[in-house]
Amino acid sequence: MNPIQLCSRCSQPGKFVNPFISCKDAPDPWMIAREGYYYFTATMGRNIEVWKAATITGINWATKVTVWTPPAFGPKSQNLWAPELHFIHNQWYIYYAADDGENANHRMYVLEATTADPQGPYRDKGKIYDSETDTWAIDGTVLQEHGSLYFIWSGWPGNTDGKQNLYIAGMSNPWTISDTRVMISRPDQPWEGWINEGPAVLKRNGKLFIIYAANSSWTPNHCLGMLVNTDGDVLNPDVWKKSHSPVFAKTDKTFGPGHCSFVKSPDGTEDWIIYHATDSPRDGWKNRKARSQRFSWNTDGTPNFGCPVGSNLPLALPSGESPEGLRQGRSRT
Repeated sequence: MNPIQLCSRCSQPGKFVNPFISCKDAPDPWMIAREGYYYFTATMGRNIEVWKAATITGINWATKVTVWTPPAFGPKSQNLWAPELHFIHNQWYIYYAADDGENANHRMYVLEATTADPQGPYRDKGKIYDSETDTWAIDGTVLQEHGSLYFIWSGWPGNTDGKQNLYIAGMSNPWTISDTRVMISRPDQPWEGWINEGPAVLKRNGKLFIIYAANSSWTPNHCLGMLVNTDGDVLNPDVWKKSHSPVFAKTDKTFGPGHCSFVKSPDGTEDWIIYHATDSPRDGWKNRKARSQRFSWNTDGTPNFGCPVGSNLPLALPSGESPEGLRQGRSRT
């Protein structure tokens, strides 16, 4: 069944169902909105693609462009993971992880758009790394705060596979880390397993959050945790406070929800989380489909993501989307 449609079971207009992207698996989904359009990318295999649509749920039928194909050989030729698209200093950038076929050699890399079009073309700006350690790194994202840039990523504490921590460091420009990395989270809770990864920045009313993926991504226990910054000093690990339990976790119908991003509805009145999950506890890395759902806010100002909604259940379209524009994502009114 096509997942984006008028709900055939209830015949109600203005509905869609998850997974909202059906054309392919799309783990590590990243969506960003700018100037009336939504742009989407995810782990796609060998290439990096950027999709464009006028609506969130219409991204399944988006204009899809391959913006980067890596070289056949070398340190960034294989295992391209979790690309993210960011608009920084009036320029588009893509951050992605890659290696040479050996997982231990995973590092973060940067692409810079050569025009104002987020669908490319792009030029290679090389590796982005903390020069003091230059160890295994994936899932890089950028925090823009008070006119400064900070890179946040998942990395090993040393050179051996094991725990994955979250690190932050200042940036001198969008492709250069200028400071020594600072650890702001390590997997020290039972529900985190041995992994912290996939950090995503969320802001509201002066509050700053990092929502991150915890536990092994190939298991049903993959989930989301939360860090809250308490005083604005983002390089001080002592002011990042961790949630005591997952803020988004599996149900008896939906498994392994994780690696998220956030956008507003087309009219700007609603907050939506974009994430991947599976329908079976035995899927592992297979069938990780991109899903979307609205979330709310608690009275203390923290996000309330609720529970991942099961597949094929009718959900109201994001506010500002129309049923007529659903299939192509071309209309926002």
